[in-house]
Amino acid sequence: MKIVGIIIGGKTVEHEVSIITGLQVLDNIDKNLYDPKIIYIQKDGKWYFGNSLHNIKNYKMKKFDDAYEVLPGFKEGKLILYPHPDLKQGFFGKKYDSCEIDIIFPAVHGTNVEDGALHGMFQMNGVPCAFGSVLSSSLGMDKVIMKKVFESYNLPVVDYTWFLRSDWDSNKVEIMEDINRIGYPLIVKPANLGSSVGISKAEDEEELLNCIKIAMSYDRKIIVEKCVQNVREINCAVMGYENKLFVSSCEEPIGWKEFLTYEDKYVNKVKDSTAKRKIPADVSDETTKLIQDYAKTSFTAIDCCGNARIDFLYDGNDIYVNEINTIPGSIAFYLWESCGVTFTNLITKILDLAELQQKQNSINIYSYDIDLLNKMSTNGKSGRSKIV
Repeated sequence: MKIVGIIIGGKTVEHEVSIITGLQVLDNIDKNLYDPKIIYIQKDGKWYFGNSLHNIKNYKMKKFDDAYEVLPGFKEGKLILYPHPDLKQGFFGKKYDSCEIDIIFPAVHGTNVEDGALHGMFQMNGVPCAFGSVLSSSLGMDKVIMKKVFESYNLPVVDYTWFLRSDWDSNKVEIMEDINRIGYPLIVKPANLGSSVGISKAEDEEELLNCIKIAMSYDRKIIVEKCVQNVREINCAVMGYENKLFVSSCEEPIGWKEFLTYEDKYVNKVKDSTAKRKIPADVSDETTKLIQDYAKTSFTAIDCCGNARIDFLYDGNDIYVNEINTIPGSIAFYLWESCGVTFTNLITKILDLAELQQKQNSINIYSYDIDLLNKMSTNGKSGRSKIV
């Protein structure tokens, strides 16, 4: 039975959302096929391991009796979790064991975890890791680069501009001129966040300046978009790898207007049991097909793998690709249920795709031996080398 490390948390403002997603995966993973283990990255970046991390109540109380700090290591394509050397073990301390992890399921959201930072570590060490690669993760996180890639695939995106926080004070006049070219109302976002954190709407210049200030507190790169009027959000998921892709039903979040705040998405949804989504979305078959085609193209454009949710804006006439979520909240299981794919089956398929991707990577040649160092000679006193 393969041991699956479900990674949650991280140094990200979406830390708590990740905990919810990860424990949902833990509850629904096929335990006849996998032995799941929660790996918790705290907000300070420290890694923790232990059975108490499997219970949501312990996160609420911030009390983890048996959890202990671990350090990641790697051996033969596996993640090894070693007890931190500062832990007291032996006669006067608790015994802490290391653990080998066969495959990684990153149930994480946001910067430092979903943006390719985690994937790079596992990709370099040959450990199967779900949800794409360094490339797809980083492209999916940076909304500016994402849009540029989408445009190169002729996907429709709303009019936008962007700037760096470091340029704001010195080039404010030029930046404002570029923004005013788009016209109000505007949506202002940090380029590298999800879950609607730091996003706000500006109806005029005064509001715009405040929105920019908020966004700059979260990221060095700011994106400003045209706010589409009378808009509806329609979402669709894509699952697969390379040319074998499947699309889910389309959904429409009920009560969505222009954008949802973090509180709308999570806090209010918990408080209001009537919060819901319409699946399938109430759009024509022709519109559904076009959205699904755009979703597959978006998935392919960033070379994604696993299961991603693509969010669209629809004003009744035009469709715009808003963003792709390479590790969507709750793994977007609800989009697949109407297609006959259970949450458990979805997790299994995602893990299968992770192993398929790693198998493809393992075929590549990573060592090119031509004994280059011994073909170089030192040139006199300068110590400079040249190939001979």
